[in-house]
Amino acid sequence: MAFLDETDKAAFPSDPRTSLSLNPPSTIPASWFAALKLPGVSGPSFLSFSSSMASQMIREWAGINQFPTATQDKLLGLLGRLKQENVTTMTILVMGKGGVGKSSTVNSILGERVAAVSAFQTEALRPMMCSRTRAGFTLNIIDTPGLIEGGYVNEHALEIIKRFLLNKTIDVLLYVDRLDSYRVDNLDRQVVKAITEAFGIDLWRRGLVVLTHAQLSPPDGLSYDEFLSRRSEAVLRIVRLGARIRKQDFQKQPIPVVLVENSGRCDTNELGEKVLPNGTVWLPNLVEKITDVILNGTKPILVDKKLIEGPNPNERGKIWIPIILALQYFFVIRPIRQGISDDINQEARPLWELRDMGLADRRY
Repeated sequence: MAFLDETDKAAFPSDPRTSLSLNPPSTIPASWFAALKLPGVSGPSFLSFSSSMASQMIREWAGINQFPTATQDKLLGLLGRLKQENVTTMTILVMGKGGVGKSSTVNSILGERVAAVSAFQTEALRPMMCSRTRAGFTLNIIDTPGLIEGGYVNEHALEIIKRFLLNKTIDVLLYVDRLDSYRVDNLDRQVVKAITEAFGIDLWRRGLVVLTHAQLSPPDGLSYDEFLSRRSEAVLRIVRLGARIRKQDFQKQPIPVVLVENSGRCDTNELGEKVLPNGTVWLPNLVEKITDVILNGTKPILVDKKLIEGPNPNERGKIWIPIILALQYFFVIRPIRQGISDDINQEARPLWELRDMGLADRRY
């Protein structure tokens, strides 16, 4: 997964948004900077500051305009539904194994190529967040590297992802896998377990399973819906076991499964929208499921230092100290003290002690 610089003119030579030059002219009147009333800020350094700020500005979600009109209307309607619930920012975290279509799904949602995808290119080890705004709504999508390397969970990649997400709030997790895979194994379970241990079990309350490569012909004479049902059940079972979610909790709040087809061979309907073999217009359906998760009543996940580093080992077990001390007193110290007292009381006293106490017979 290699990423493109959004300001790279070479990558998008025909994009008019990249034609804006931020290089300052050779001479700039000093009165321009005096009028800004910024003491101590010289012309060139101010332009450098302005250029830096410009590069951090969130771009308009122009990619939505390349979708068919019907798709645009559905997406804007879903964004309006979120705004009615006072949700004006949405951050989506995309995770999974490598080669399952995470970056392609990010590109499909945004309607533009922000992540380079190649079958002959290895994935980069750094996450990438792309932000777009539309009609007062901000969409952030975080693409991450695959979590498998050499047949094992890549702990280094997971650590990089954790540090990247520090102090960010995750509204939705997209756990991506392929529909055209015919088996799940212990490695899939280990990936889910690693995600859960890194970000907590509550992340799955905000999760969706996304199955890519959905434009397929099922094997063994199965119908499309039957194959989808079997594959979905297998992946969801791995998620439940890997995340250690209780079966009754999983049934009470099931994780939605959404289909995606990012390739150009996806069929279209009469309105030009991309449809799957079961007739689902997949992009609006994906965004609708994301909207449902955001409004399901659970809290977003704040990735703070405590979450990614775990509890302080020095604090672990402190809650039991008062209980242990109380048990020690009542079942150890107190019986010992009582036994000593009883021994003292039962001990035969010498005559001289009894004489001093006036208790002994004076005839001795």
